[in-house]
Amino acid sequence: MKNMLLSLMLWAGFTASTAWADPQMGEQFDQVAQQISTDQPAKIEVMELFWYGCPHCYHMEQPLQAWVKKQPADVYFKRMPALPNASWAPMAKAYFAMQELGVLDKLHSQLFDAIHKAKSLNPADEAAAIDWVTKQGGLDKIKVEKAFKSFATNMQMNKAMQVFRSSGATGVPALIIDGKYITGSSMAGGNEAALQTADFIIQNVRKDKAAGKK
Repeated sequence: MKNMLLSLMLWAGFTASTAWADPQMGEQFDQVAQQISTDQPAKIEVMELFWYGCPHCYHMEQPLQAWVKKQPADVYFKRMPALPNASWAPMAKAYFAMQELGVLDKLHSQLFDAIHKAKSLNPADEAAAIDWVTKQGGLDKIKVEKAFKSFATNMQMNKAMQVFRSSGATGVPALIIDGKYITGSSMAGGNEAALQTADFIIQNVRKDKAAGKK
């Protein structure tokens, strides 16, 4: 009987210590450095800042995609390549070029795999990225080169740089919720914790919107 009681006490203590506690501002999430405008103000926007060359972003892909599929209609998800420095520019250009060429959905996961699984692509090599998109997308190379240098891509690159500065992000993957709050794997303590933190923020933003708060 004593052994059973001791076991129950130990189990209760373990459960209490591992139970999910509400995330705290300044710990698992924070406010962005400067508020970021959202595409659909009537909805709750979740924007992922990522880099194709980042192994943490690669491992975040599957749980993030599963999480996105579970979100209700009032949550809008989008991605934004992170641009903290010039070495990340080739992959940001690849993202926007694939978007312009209509092959982003087809090639997004494949590009991650080429870098991290096959290890056949250097994410800092723009010429190699152009060749990869051309081959994997079954596209004309001249069209791909034009997309990498297009006005639309340059505009998106400028926006990506501004978003990264405004976010105050210090690493990726990071999730920006409603243009106001930021969390991520390093802040929250892992991919699953980051998604749980995002859920917590979304719930509170939803309450604020319902109450008419901005």
